[in-house]
Amino acid sequence: MADQAATLRKCIGSARFGIEPHDAPVDAFPKQPSQKDGLGRMCKTHWNEYTAGLARDAKARKAAEPDVAEAPAADLEAAVEGEAKATRKAKRTPAAAKAVEAPPNGAA
Repeated sequence: MADQAATLRKCIGSARFGIEPHDAPVDAFPKQPSQKDGLGRMCKTHWNEYTAGLARDAKARKAAEPDVAEAPAADLEAAVEGEAKATRKAKRTPAAAKAVEAPPNGAA
């Protein structure tokens, strides 16, 4: 029994990708130098499934995002011009805004 426990290790699985935790032979785990025992937490087969699932999710997220490079140039120019106008308005002080609204020299 002790010999069998030494040759098996727990693969943690992944609930997100439907990978159930299970026992697997120690030689089925990839080397992971950053871990205390030098082995990964998932067996190689499930690690490959897990990373492929992450890549699919990232690709789907990227495809769902609007691509700024594909936007028409006129829309981009209008957006930049709108930002410039908003910045100019924000720089005006209340006193300067009143001076612009009031007729010069009291002329009506």
